[in-house]
Amino acid sequence: MNAHRSLSPTRELRRSSQPRRGLSREEAAVYIGVSARKFDEMVEDGRMPRPKIIDARRVWDSHKLDLAFDALPDDGEEANNPWDG
Repeated sequence: MNAHRSLSPTRELRRSSQPRRGLSREEAAVYIGVSARKFDEMVEDGRMPRPKIIDARRVWDSHKLDLAFDALPDDGEEANNPWDG
């Protein structure tokens, strides 16, 4: 059996054209421009938000991702250290 399932053209169009607030782990990583492994590290160290839970799914809020991304330091800036007063 083929492990790769393709979506119908209608579902694929809806998926690609509809803005969505909730993103899977992989989509959230792509959204901020890092690998899924790096995204996991960033969630663990607090640079990215923890997910919402919807039944058995973990879903990342794109609004919270935007805020966390905005809080990341720009190149040449020092990162904010929460331990500094």
